[in-house]
Amino acid sequence: MTMNSKNRNNDDGFVYSTNQGFKSEKPQSTSANVPASAQDLRVWYEKRNGKPCTIVRGFQGPTADLKELGKTIRQKCSVGGAEKDGEIILQGDVRAKVMDILKAQGFKAKNAGG
Repeated sequence: MTMNSKNRNNDDGFVYSTNQGFKSEKPQSTSANVPASAQDLRVWYEKRNGKPCTIVRGFQGPTADLKELGKTIRQKCSVGGAEKDGEIILQGDVRAKVMDILKAQGFKAKNAGG
């Protein structure tokens, strides 16, 4: 079977080394689960490429939890966006809605910037 881009998995754990004694260890997640009430999130307004964006910064925890929170916020605000570099980036100025959603989920959130 030939490998093409559809069959590749970037997180397959393969490490190539010419060192005979090399032992590969899968990195452990360094982020511990921090309860929502202990997190202090900041909701920013910025313009990126001339378009308004709402950015949530300060999330502490696994990337999977960040993605889940981002998906929930995007669905409740009916906007597009992404999770990138530990931030939740949303299209448009939806700071008020985001603040309500975060507070309803138990996060401490404050407006910041812009």
